[in-house]
Amino acid sequence: MRLSILIPAYQEEATIAEILARVAAVDTESLGFDKQIVVCDDGSRDRTHALAVAAAAAAKDARITVVQHEKNEGKGAAIRTALAAATGDYCLVQDADLEYDVADYPALLREVNNGARVVYGSRFMANPRPTGMRTANYVANRMLTVTANLLYGMAISDEATCFKLFETKLLRELALTCTGFEFCPEVTAKLGRKKIAIVEVPISYSARAIADGKKVRWTDGVEAMWVLVKHRLSRGP
Repeated sequence: MRLSILIPAYQEEATIAEILARVAAVDTESLGFDKQIVVCDDGSRDRTHALAVAAAAAAKDARITVVQHEKNEGKGAAIRTALAAATGDYCLVQDADLEYDVADYPALLREVNNGARVVYGSRFMANPRPTGMRTANYVANRMLTVTANLLYGMAISDEATCFKLFETKLLRELALTCTGFEFCPEVTAKLGRKKIAIVEVPISYSARAIADGKKVRWTDGVEAMWVLVKHRLSRGP
């Protein structure tokens, strides 16, 4: 089987080369998954795109594909563009910063080998208060997760985690329309409406500060809440 790792990137020149090296090096092959790595530079104004291309060329790694938006469209749009280029049986979303540890990939993949179609890496299962997470972000994460559980009859612990692994065919069938950070609530809501089981595994996490490039703001939390509610009320598929 093949795993396509989707990396949306915007203004990440400080970390893009390092995350590509880490993703390329992590052993997925022993679990039966060769890798495809798809970076979508979301119209960065810094050197993110150039550094990604240079890293792929320097490593002579044909597994790495770099695509680009001419202008910034948002994380959700970058994930959808990367998904269009994916050739894997499964897709995993990986941020271009270093908050999430690629050493957790095997735990996610083992659940796929056990039959899971969707696996979320939970930041809260092993550490109820993840390292470096600001109080406002912690509260927003808890509220969004409780809302998703109440609206869709779920029992997950981390709705907004980056580490989301999907059967590629299923993810495409969800017909995502997200452009920004509403990717997480949209995909969770659509899985909930379809009664698709989400398996969770504990992962490690070390939050970065706004000064270091963190882009999520309180307004994104408000929008995420609305997206969860909107899809519950929708009569569409």
